[in-house]
Amino acid sequence: MQEVWTWLQSVQGEGGWVVQVFLVVLATLLLNFVARIVLNRLYAKLEKTHNPWDDALVDAVRVPATFLIWLVGIAFAAEIVRQEAHATIFDAVAPVRDVGVIVAIAWFLIRLVKRVQTNILHHRLREGQPVDQTTVDAIGKLVRASILITSGLVILQTLGFSISGVLAFGGIGGLAVGFAAKDLLANFFGGLMVYLDRPFSVGEWVRSPDRNIEGTVEEIGWRLTRIRTFDKRPLYVPNATFASIAVENPSRMSHRRIYETIGVRYDDAHKVRAIVADVKDMLNEHPEIDPSQTLIVNFNKFAASSLDFFVYTFTRTINWIHYHEVKEDVLLKILDIVERHGAEVAFPTSTVHLPDGLRVDAAGLVPAGGEKG
Repeated sequence: MQEVWTWLQSVQGEGGWVVQVFLVVLATLLLNFVARIVLNRLYAKLEKTHNPWDDALVDAVRVPATFLIWLVGIAFAAEIVRQEAHATIFDAVAPVRDVGVIVAIAWFLIRLVKRVQTNILHHRLREGQPVDQTTVDAIGKLVRASILITSGLVILQTLGFSISGVLAFGGIGGLAVGFAAKDLLANFFGGLMVYLDRPFSVGEWVRSPDRNIEGTVEEIGWRLTRIRTFDKRPLYVPNATFASIAVENPSRMSHRRIYETIGVRYDDAHKVRAIVADVKDMLNEHPEIDPSQTLIVNFNKFAASSLDFFVYTFTRTINWIHYHEVKEDVLLKILDIVERHGAEVAFPTSTVHLPDGLRVDAAGLVPAGGEKG
């Protein structure tokens, strides 16, 4: 940099400071153009490789590198103008340049963390490996927050502020900020607890019996969690809510339950025992039913219009769609068993008892032995 500056000073006699500024801007423009071409072509080649880290590094540096080139170039040009004009405003060029360099480095690191986070998820999914998106998101957010805080402290130190004084002020002012933003802090710590306790992860189905909350988790932020309901509406839930409600996570169930009651006619009472036994045998032999779990088939009720037995068992699958296919197959097989025994599934009926002396014919109710008047 010193050699470049010495060369620019030698141009003073050939065309003045205007020529120097022009040459600096032109060199900045050419360097930026070359850097963009090189980085774009390098990224296009590295993107085709199986290594998920090289293209992340190049992609992260592309935009901050352009910003840094222009920053340094404009700072050189401003320094030339300052030596000619001797204006006080140009004294801020050096601090602004230093802050800009720190911002460019922080920008690069944040982009790198985000791109590495994305590559980890895509690489594991492509390779068929298990991946916990919630943990990856949490670590990525913590690293980015650390970069931002560190960059802010370095910028303050560069501008001449005492870091110890800033930290002391932060301790005193933290009380006021805490009272003023207690809801925001509650949501922040609520999100932190979700990340630590992990009652649910991105992509899982959750619901709350305490609130009207049910759907698939799309994103867990520091303040809000976005849940996509089953009618495709986004539901934004403050993280502090999860500290005071019960949350069910059906995605983590081990089995799904089939619990149905079937009734047969009272006329088929002598067939109920055989029907119940055959249904139990069918469930024990069904490939989609887990016999290691609770399996109950028993006659249990004299209902108003039927003799009821119930089926209580668990499927091997937890997939919602496949579960209903298994349940449909089980119910149809039960219906086949009932019909195979010559019985019928009951439906609500009523029996009317007529008093002695009345009979029913096509014309209506008439007294026994008489004619309708």
